[in-house]
Amino acid sequence: MPAVIVDYDVGNLRSVQKAVEKTGARTLVSSNPADVLSAEALILPGVGAFGECMANLGKYGLLNPVREYLRSGKPFLGICVGYQLLFEESDEFGPITGLNVFPGKCVRFSFPKESRAKIPHMGWNQARITKKSRLFEGIADGTDFYFVHSYFPIPGADIVCATTEYAGQTFASAVENGNIFATQFHPEKSQRAGLAVLANFARVAGLV
Repeated sequence: MPAVIVDYDVGNLRSVQKAVEKTGARTLVSSNPADVLSAEALILPGVGAFGECMANLGKYGLLNPVREYLRSGKPFLGICVGYQLLFEESDEFGPITGLNVFPGKCVRFSFPKESRAKIPHMGWNQARITKKSRLFEGIADGTDFYFVHSYFPIPGADIVCATTEYAGQTFASAVENGNIFATQFHPEKSQRAGLAVLANFARVAGLV
């Protein structure tokens, strides 16, 4: 079975597709609710604003299918805003309600006026692995991944599997709960390390 990559007009779909296929997995890019419901593995990318992403899921009739899939226990990977959508709400042009899979909200980076830190947080940064995770199997603590984001979620500590520090602010850069995995960084843009994350997900999902 292929991994279904959700097409809702807000993701780097072809980049994600090519990266996943480099692991040896087959993919299907789809905006069809039936494909989401029948998927054996689901990937939800996301680029842009939280509210736009939620609105587009609604426009394509995907909100309930994605929620139902997430309740199924089957493997799921959220990327960037696809990670943020898993939480209750975001402050981005909001508050705006999310998929409400996990408690917590998404907030914007906030730095003192004298700080030279730029928003968005963009570029390579380390992921510090905070607990054993199937997503980071064989990946060294402190490995660099590629980030582009201004907001980040504040999840419960029990689901956090990696954190990242930017300009003195530490945030949860990856979570794992059962077969739900999600990353704030872009594995499809993170070269060898990102492919390793995607390969680990593919193995968990039985795609390879």
